[in-house]
Amino acid sequence: MQTQLPTAFLDTDAGREADAILRSCVHCGFCTATCPTYQLLGDELDGPRGRIYLIKEMLEGAPVTPKTQLHLDRCLTCRACETTCPSGVRYGRLLDIGRERVEQVVPRGLWDRVQRRLLLAVLARRSAFKPLLAAARLVRPLLSSSLQSRVPDKRAAGVWPAAKHARRMLVLQGCVQPDAIPAINAAAARVLDRQGISLIAVNDGCCGAMAHHLSAAELAHEHMRRNIDAWWPEIERGVEAIVVTASGCGAMVHEYGELLRDDSAYAAKARRVSELYRDLSEVIVAASDGASTQTRPLRIAFQSPCTLQHGLKIRGAVERLLRQRGFQLVPVADGHLCCGSAGTYSLLQPELSQQLRQNKLEALGSGSPDVIASANIGCMLHLQAGTGTPVRHWIELLDGAAEELPPPQPSPASQGSGKNYTANGKWGHSSFRLISLRK
Repeated sequence: MQTQLPTAFLDTDAGREADAILRSCVHCGFCTATCPTYQLLGDELDGPRGRIYLIKEMLEGAPVTPKTQLHLDRCLTCRACETTCPSGVRYGRLLDIGRERVEQVVPRGLWDRVQRRLLLAVLARRSAFKPLLAAARLVRPLLSSSLQSRVPDKRAAGVWPAAKHARRMLVLQGCVQPDAIPAINAAAARVLDRQGISLIAVNDGCCGAMAHHLSAAELAHEHMRRNIDAWWPEIERGVEAIVVTASGCGAMVHEYGELLRDDSAYAAKARRVSELYRDLSEVIVAASDGASTQTRPLRIAFQSPCTLQHGLKIRGAVERLLRQRGFQLVPVADGHLCCGSAGTYSLLQPELSQQLRQNKLEALGSGSPDVIASANIGCMLHLQAGTGTPVRHWIELLDGAAEELPPPQPSPASQGSGKNYTANGKWGHSSFRLISLRK
């Protein structure tokens, strides 16, 4: 693709990077076939190719309008297009550059600004999220069915093994996961303990992904620096790796080195963090002792998060681990498509998000699974809000949680006015009317 970016912009790091990405695009359109929003809306501007053209024109000096902002906001940043692209276009990075430019020139409405600031103030700060979640659980019976479905059940984490092994690894706690589903990291600690690895948690926080994808770059960098500071003493003591159990956070930690490359005080440390980063599945696969002799009757539908398969390029590892442990995996159609969670997307783009969730739950439920497994906290909470089938992190299943799963129940949302996906893999028959998105 030919470009004519202004010289002043080309003289910046972002300009040179954007120009190289744009020139790598050959306009073939393969990406549209795997873009979730294009599949729903059928609008070229709501697909990667159209958004690339919008960003190109904007960076070349064309007027930037609220319509430009709308089409970029509708992108899930799922990066399925990057997996499909034969030219290796780094669409996700180009989108970051484009969104930052839009934020500079297109003012958002009051409610939009307030909503985004609240999300960053609450969801990205554990000190704010923890009491809010506790309050929501306390008044949950008084909430509407749709709000009840968004409040995760409280589940005990269980025992975290004492650090006693020579092999030691750090684990990212993050912002939402420690209080929403503390059992995930605790299960990881127990599984790794049985494999001779001690998992160590320190006082870290949000990985920075939420702020980064809301174009709050400096806040995202602050979160990254804080985590690096929290991890660095253990890194100097020789921890073997930094393990992340949420693939959405992992994709961000994996990029610390790139995102902080211009920070003279943290560039070298950030590179070291990225080098030490490991997704939990990579660690378990490396330490795996082969297949189990036990066959488990539990039927599992695995939802591979976009950040795992498209962002981190890790495909098939979790499925192999589950099969090795004797679980039965049911087929899931269109496994490359996003579930609609995408960080804050489910809150900022609820109509699109809910339709994507319905499509994903239909695909996951086609094989009548006993449980849905995932690898990302955001996807888990989003999916569980729409189904009565238990949704668990795959490491919980390896840890033995399968034997304690409750029987499938009707989704809380299905008790309201909606056509909701139920535990038996069928659609309910209530009066929900799909909102047309072709406007």
